[in-house]
Amino acid sequence: MVRVSTTPRRVATALVLVTALLVAGCSEAGQRPSAGPASTPVTEPAPPSSVPPEDPATRAAALVAELADEDLVGQVLMPYAYGDHATKVSSGSAAGNRALAGVDTPAEMVEKYRLGGLILVGFSADDPTQGNQETTNVDNPKQVRRLTTGLREAAGRLPAGAAPFLIGTDQEYGVVTRITDGVTMLPSALGAGAADDPDLTEAAWRAAGTELTAMGINVDFAPVADVLVKRSTVIGSRSFGSDPQRAADQVGGAVRGLQTAGVAATLKHFPGHGHSAVDSHKDLPRLPQSRAKLATEAWPPFSAGIEAGALAVMSAHLDVRSVDPGVAATFSYKLLTEVLRGELGFQGVVITDGMNMPPARRFPPGEAAVRALKAGNDLILMPPHVGQAYEGLLTALRDGTLPRSRLVEAATRVLTMKFTLGDAPAPELSTLGATAHREAADALAAGAVTVLRGRCDTTGVRGPVTVTSSGGRAHTRAALTEALTSAGVQVVPSGGTVVHLVGYGDGAKDLRSDAAVTVAMDTPYVLAEAKSATLLATYSSSRASMTALADVLAGETRPTGRSPVKVPGLPATTCAD
Repeated sequence: MVRVSTTPRRVATALVLVTALLVAGCSEAGQRPSAGPASTPVTEPAPPSSVPPEDPATRAAALVAELADEDLVGQVLMPYAYGDHATKVSSGSAAGNRALAGVDTPAEMVEKYRLGGLILVGFSADDPTQGNQETTNVDNPKQVRRLTTGLREAAGRLPAGAAPFLIGTDQEYGVVTRITDGVTMLPSALGAGAADDPDLTEAAWRAAGTELTAMGINVDFAPVADVLVKRSTVIGSRSFGSDPQRAADQVGGAVRGLQTAGVAATLKHFPGHGHSAVDSHKDLPRLPQSRAKLATEAWPPFSAGIEAGALAVMSAHLDVRSVDPGVAATFSYKLLTEVLRGELGFQGVVITDGMNMPPARRFPPGEAAVRALKAGNDLILMPPHVGQAYEGLLTALRDGTLPRSRLVEAATRVLTMKFTLGDAPAPELSTLGATAHREAADALAAGAVTVLRGRCDTTGVRGPVTVTSSGGRAHTRAALTEALTSAGVQVVPSGGTVVHLVGYGDGAKDLRSDAAVTVAMDTPYVLAEAKSATLLATYSSSRASMTALADVLAGETRPTGRSPVKVPGLPATTCAD
């Protein structure tokens, strides 16, 4: 198993030293000649003797010194591509890639633009980000492994090929989960917040990270560090909860778990999307909170993740009125450089949120990329047109609009993260769904089940049970039915004690007045309107969560979860007290 240090402050310090030396050398040398793999290396000063020879930052600086302008620009781009294979795609995917980047395949995109990484994207009916992600290259683990292998082969032919290629995806678990088939599904972040045990969270996310590395993925755009202050559908159960410190503890556990398995964790969405209910996939949310309030309510989970060693932070398309009014955090030097780096002390890679989202598309792709980099971002994620973003950065570098020192710093940070991750052989795909992984997910799911109304000594149902749900969800009903049957509870099609499931996007209209038990499988706010004598929350519809729910309904286990958000009209005291 690949292991990533979770205390990168020494690496960060080394990065500052060698980047300063490298930038000084660049300011003297001026613009490097445009060249491909055979370009003449630029000699840079030797690193300080106090920095170990194999230090990732030292290796990164040495490689940056050899790269042409085109390669430096490519290293700070992380677009998406259409197709489920690196070199063989359908005619439709090829047409999409030509419109996006003037190439037919993902591999050609990597090579043409000398990319530092690629994000694997998909869509599903339950995914609140589906509106801006129009392709799928995450059908199943075998296909993902084949795709990532092909992408790495293409990247290995580049001048920067000595460094591992970055391949990321949004694997948050819960409503935003790109790869769902054949992997161990964890409960949502809100479920982990209800369990309130960072050790369980760390073990579960270590299992998840191991499975990601087996598929060739080394960057996870998770965990969500947003504190759920506002009831929203865009963040919702993606957050660990509304209490900053409880959320901070969970974020730290998730970071340690992922990075122990060799996957870079990405804290998102700085400076805190949970403080607005507006969807940044549609508009630019405004955060009216004072700077002091954000410091105490929004930033503790980011600080905890940074302290745990998170290698990346994602900037958000948010207008923070008290810090830089009218400017999205994506383009805000004050937020990314002065606050995130200066006050919170983050020295890793800052990654933009999708640059194809409306708030970022207020500028042409090239201008948006330049603005984002100058604000303090190091990786430009999902530009709406790869060629225009690439040419915009290259032109700005050569005409002085983009300071060379800033590009060198960004590329050095990206390559430092790559060398920190390393390029050890990935685990076999057979590790997916391993018994230890399932047990870690089961333990976290069991700890999450919460009673919001009803007796704590037993929530067991009597007699035959009829499982119903809103919005279809046949697979979830089937999973609970199977788990109840295994627990010795008789399940009948109709006429039994009604256990009703409500999930993501459901409201009061989706409740049943005749249900003896109503279960919230996403945020529990809907339970404020429920009339059932017993109200439960699993915060997740995963198989592990349905098994944990069945054990509670069968009276075999006592629910110990504590709601991580306040539900109007329901007591805060739970069976955990």
